[in-house]
Formats: sequence, structure tokens, C-alpha cells
Amino acid sequence: MASPPGRKRIYLSVPHMGGNEERYVQEAFRTNWLSTVGPNLEQFERDFSARMDTPCVALASGTAAMHLGLRLLGVGPGDTVLCPSLTFVASVNPIGYLGARPIFIDSDRTSWNLDPALLAETLTQRARAGTLPKALVVVHLYGQSADMDPILEVCAEHGVGVLEDAAEALGTLYKGRPAGTLAPLGVFSFNGNKIITTTSGGMLIGHDPAMIERARYWSQQAREPAVEYHHVDVGYNYRMSNVLAGIGRGQLEVLDERVQQRRSVAFRYRDAFARYEGISLMPQAAYGLNTNWLSCFLIDEGVLGISRDALIAALSAEDIESRPVWKPMHLQPLYEGCERHGGDVAEDLYLRGICLPSSSSLTESEQQRVVDVMCAAIDARRTR
Repeated sequence: MASPPGRKRIYLSVPHMGGNEERYVQEAFRTNWLSTVGPNLEQFERDFSARMDTPCVALASGTAAMHLGLRLLGVGPGDTVLCPSLTFVASVNPIGYLGARPIFIDSDRTSWNLDPALLAETLTQRARAGTLPKALVVVHLYGQSADMDPILEVCAEHGVGVLEDAAEALGTLYKGRPAGTLAPLGVFSFNGNKIITTTSGGMLIGHDPAMIERARYWSQQAREPAVEYHHVDVGYNYRMSNVLAGIGRGQLEVLDERVQQRRSVAFRYRDAFARYEGISLMPQAAYGLNTNWLSCFLIDEGVLGISRDALIAALSAEDIESRPVWKPMHLQPLYEGCERHGGDVAEDLYLRGICLPSSSSLTESEQQRVVDVMCAAIDARRTR
């Protein structure tokens, strides 16, 4: 839909540059470092590693980081990997790249993330049956950390490797520690809609430097350190470019500001809708800091008087982008028939959850436009 003259479309989440990104990119062009090596790439990794206090390797996408992380955990053909059903498909697809099968776990309502109690129950059942999974992918959804202490404890008890998918949670904290650094391996995404971006790209971090160096080796086609092109292992073309790393350097410098801006957007929505019953902001778990990467709300149609889908339609009619919460993986045709444990919570959140425009560059007047459309749609239904 094209916006009328003088009014621009409001998108869900757009890139927001900080100022130094262009300088770092121009430096790459000026010095002709235009491949997957160079000073920007090295500095971006140093800066990211310093912030996380963890070794890292910059890659072409968050999906590439997921793939390498699962391979580092030894996932292979015939294995099973647990993961939440309520997530984006990129959290799951790399399991299949390695010939393994996903098993889906439901969410809890207090965080919208993987249910630790259901995870413990599932692992206990599979341990008794002698069918423990190879690994667990735990996702930090929409900027909120999963409850990691019980998750890590039960996985350690059963010898199950853990990979944190923090693609939506850069800047998120769990009990004062950065999400993505709590398990042996963590993954971040710098896609264009994320809290900071390199336009495309990702990062794999891990506490064992040898594992990260192994991932770096795989990401460069597993080329051996020889003059000729000599290979003894399968590798991939997964390295981030020096140009995109320049954008990442500038973006990382403003991460804390972007977190605060995203949180401010979410709380302004919360306050604007406070007069209505039946619309509530995604829970803010007491154990951490939710960046509110996206401002997500849950709609109770019976109380509010209007459905989630009707609100999406009303916003779309005014050239405002909004979306449902992620469609659970166990409802996707791609993963039909996969084993799952629970699913009712994930389905309910999907059917009633709405993601509103959340860009850190969203002006208060633009946000007021979103609020006005939402309130007008709610009030119109209530006066019928």
C-alpha cells in the first residue's frame, strides 16, 4: 500500500544508524578491504568480544551461526534437538541442515519463552527411555531472556548441550549477565530489523576459544593453513565481509542507546493503552532486562471487544505495519508430524499476540499515530 502524499508508511522495525557507520565503511573502500578479511572485521570482533567478555566470530548471518553452533555441539544425522515451538523458523532449520530432527517444547506465560518445567519433564521421560536429545536450542524471544538457571541445570544433569539463540536479544540481561553468554555457545543476528544491524550478518560466541576457532575455520571453507588450497574437512562460505563489519562497529557503539529507545517505545504504548482492559504488554520478567526489541501485546477479544486480527487490519488500512506473534513451529506445514510437548500456550500467544511498530527511530508523533489508530478501532467496536 502506498502512503498518501505527506504521510509515510510506519514499518515494524527499521535500521537506525548512529553516525560512525558510514565512516568505517568508507574506510573499507578507501583501503580496498572489500572481502571477508580486513581491519573492520577484526575490530568488530574485538569490540563485541570485549562487551560480552567471550570469544566470538562474525558470520554472514545468524542462521550460519546457528548451523556452526549446532555442529560444534556434535549434532548430526539421526540426532534429536529440543527447541521451543514459539520462535522464528531460523531457530529450527539448521537442525535439519545437519540431518537431525527437532522436538518442540511449549512456552511459559511468564516470559513467553521455553517452559523450564516442561523441559525438565521431557528430559526425564526421554532419559528413562534412553532417547536423550543431543542438544537444546533455547530462544530469547522479542528481547526477553528465557529463565536460564533451571534450563542449564537440567541440561547439565542429563548431559545435553545448550545453544542460546539470542538473535532477538542483543542487550538483554539475565540476572545481570548478557543473554547469549550463559550457555557454552550463543548466537546473535544483525539482520536489518534487529536492534542493531550490519544489514545482514550474525555472531557466534562461546566460552571455549578452541570451539570458536573451529567455527572460524569452518566459516572459511575449512581451508588448511597451506599455500595451496588444501582441505580435509567440509566448510562453508559463512564469513562476514569487512564492509558490513564497518556498519557493525558503528552500530555497536550506540547499542545501549538503542536498548533504551526500544524500551521507551514499549512503555509509551503500555501507558497509552492503560485505560483499556484486555490489552497487555508482553510480561517483563523480574529476573532480567527485556530490551523489548519488538513491542508485543496480548489481546483478550472478549474483554477488549476487538480481535487481534481486526487491529492488524485497522493499522494496515492506515499504512502502519504490524504482525502477529510468531506462528508456532508445530503449526507449520514444514514441521508437521514432529514430536512436541505441549503447545497450547504457544498457540494462544500466536492467536492473540500483536507486534506493533518498534523502531528505535520511531518518533513520538509517529507512535501517537499508531496509538490513535488502535484506540479508534477499539472505541469504535465498543460503541456498537
